[in-house]
Amino acid sequence: MVYTKKSPALFIIGLIMLAIWYMADSGMMAGYIEHLANGKKYKYGSELTSIPMYFGIVAAAIGAWQWFGSHKEGHWDYYSSTIAGGMFILLIAMLVRWFVAPEIEVVSTAMGEVGQTGSHIHKLLGLNYVVIGIVTGMVIVNVFSIPEWAQNGVRLSRLGLKTGVILLGTLYSAAELKNLGGLSIVMIGFFVLGSVGMVLWIGGKRKIPNSMGGVLSAGMGVCGVSATVAAAPVVQAKSVEIAYTIGTILIWGVGCMFVFPIIGQLLGMSYVQFGAWAGTGILNSAQVAGAALAFQPDGIETLKVAEIFNITRVLVLPIIVLWLAVWYVKREESATQVNVGQVIFAKFPVFVLGFILMFALSSTGIFAPAEHYKGKYFGNTAESGFKDDKLLKDADVATLRSEFGKIERTDRKDALQRLVENRKIMSPDDDDVLRGLVNSKALSKDANKILKGAHKAVRHTAKKIKAFRNWITWLFAFGLVGLGMQITIGSMKQAGGQPAVIGGIVGFVKAALSLVVVMMLISEKI
Repeated sequence: MVYTKKSPALFIIGLIMLAIWYMADSGMMAGYIEHLANGKKYKYGSELTSIPMYFGIVAAAIGAWQWFGSHKEGHWDYYSSTIAGGMFILLIAMLVRWFVAPEIEVVSTAMGEVGQTGSHIHKLLGLNYVVIGIVTGMVIVNVFSIPEWAQNGVRLSRLGLKTGVILLGTLYSAAELKNLGGLSIVMIGFFVLGSVGMVLWIGGKRKIPNSMGGVLSAGMGVCGVSATVAAAPVVQAKSVEIAYTIGTILIWGVGCMFVFPIIGQLLGMSYVQFGAWAGTGILNSAQVAGAALAFQPDGIETLKVAEIFNITRVLVLPIIVLWLAVWYVKREESATQVNVGQVIFAKFPVFVLGFILMFALSSTGIFAPAEHYKGKYFGNTAESGFKDDKLLKDADVATLRSEFGKIERTDRKDALQRLVENRKIMSPDDDDVLRGLVNSKALSKDANKILKGAHKAVRHTAKKIKAFRNWITWLFAFGLVGLGMQITIGSMKQAGGQPAVIGGIVGFVKAALSLVVVMMLISEKI
């Protein structure tokens, strides 16, 4: 079978990308960009004048070859056939990120704040490029269907998401992993084991087959589809039972992906709080990433926290598979023995190992100077690069002084006092404490903006780390648009009656209880 389609689609996509680049680079789009900026600096100017040019050239060149060239069966044919679908997803991600989401923000801002919330509707509903990209993908697949020439490439979105998680390993410090890792082990251990046990108990009460209960408990308790696939052999689940489980995960997970960020904004959750909640309460890795980026689309602090919890959950998978194997054999007299170790080895998600490897490499200083983890160095004197024009202005000092009463913790008050007195951050420890103050959202937007500026004045990111951050952003933007294209109404209908009811009960209980625990116990901010 020849997979590469003789179609002009990829060539046209390349021309559209090049047209976007030319209009942005030549200034033809200047008026529209100013409109999208809405009185602020347009965030994506450098992206507009570079990314579409590079990908446009590649797409146009390969597109011309696919359109006019001859194609034969083989490995190259299969892999080259994915390029059109991949570029299709990327073009949609570009249009949504650069134009659609900013336009919605302009309209939302013009409508004014919603009631007494102090926020505009696009903030409350999370109408950013992440959410809009996912919805766009869902509309395309359910209303228009994926074009035949793009179908093979849409699967690349999963690779984009998993590659993004692997690269996240370069951005963690040992201290962050120590603090968040310990917290995630406690929370994940409780909620994963509790969710698996609850599904098995309810399944027994409702008389569903043991194989159905076993595979559903893994999917709802651990990490969605990966756990479902890993547990299916040890509980001898039928194909229809796997389909029911995946359908249940999609129904619940897609809802959570849109609802969690709204609740997080309404409750004023910090990045750590929301990341911990999403990483615990949402089922699938891709859905966790989607919710985290929807909550904080212009940064990755929330994503980093959420993925630590998500990865901790995946690491529990071997224990759950072993538990289900023992449980199933005891309940089924006719059950055949399964090599549990072989199943775990074959089905364990490789991207988790990639994340661990990248973190280990990053800790050696291969991506940035070893003495400045994550590529950050402290330049607090003129000799080390600090410039006097970066000192806080009188108005900045007055703003910060006026908000001292909002701060409860002594260490934060002391750090802020030293910042006000010296008009610059005086130590790495003070910088870490003030970052936590920003993330806690205890101060006003103006005060937080001043603190962020003070942070940038003394902390500088290595070029490699900055590149990793940009790649991660685009990998997730690409992957989540593709994820939307794989969420069909038909696949969600596969949940069936009993699995959907049990999954809904357990999913709601886990989401609600984990929210209560997060709000009560998690106060430290990264």
